[in-house]
Amino acid sequence: MPILLHFGKTQWASALKLSCVALMVFLACPVNSMDVLMPPQILALNGTNVRIPCTFTSCYKLDPSKFAMNWTYQETSNSTEEMFMTYKNKITPLKSNRFEDRVIFSGNLDKNDLSITISDVQLTDEGIYNCYVRNPPDRILGHGIIQVFILTELPPPRDSTIAVAIGASVGGILALLILSMVVVKCIRRHKNQELISDEQKMEEEGKADGEGGTEEATKNLSLLPEDM
Repeated sequence: MPILLHFGKTQWASALKLSCVALMVFLACPVNSMDVLMPPQILALNGTNVRIPCTFTSCYKLDPSKFAMNWTYQETSNSTEEMFMTYKNKITPLKSNRFEDRVIFSGNLDKNDLSITISDVQLTDEGIYNCYVRNPPDRILGHGIIQVFILTELPPPRDSTIAVAIGASVGGILALLILSMVVVKCIRRHKNQELISDEQKMEEEGKADGEGGTEEATKNLSLLPEDM
């Protein structure tokens, strides 16, 4: 009977462990486990090269034979999407009057990196870029959106003169306060030392006067009547 009881406890413990492991796997890899990561917007200078990042997370390893990816472009959120790059067994840039051959794949599939690079960015490249990802056995289609803004010139650097002046003023005031506190502390310490020195002198003078009076009294007592 004890043996059967021990065996039952062992089975129950094993079942509990398996349930915990299954729960952890379920929580770590839910059904909708696809997540596409992209910044909401990016700035690019006209005539330069810009890298548009796109990565995804999945609980399942990328299988090149099942994996699929599409990049599309929209002028506005209400415009029709124009596909310019796809992946089905291999990266395939599509013919586009807008981009021609200026778009290349600059990511790394082994690291779930689906980024692209646009060379010689033009003002007409400004718009919305969509990155679609399918990675079976994930059941959902991952979708990332990024807004690209094209600048004709770099924005002027922020004028930090006022900030520097304010910082210098505050620093100067703090330095003066600290210096004044040190001076006041030194003066107080000096006065305390003078008071202590005066008290010590008074005590020494009092002791000297007391000793002198005692000696005179002793001399007076030692005088005989015939000496007076």
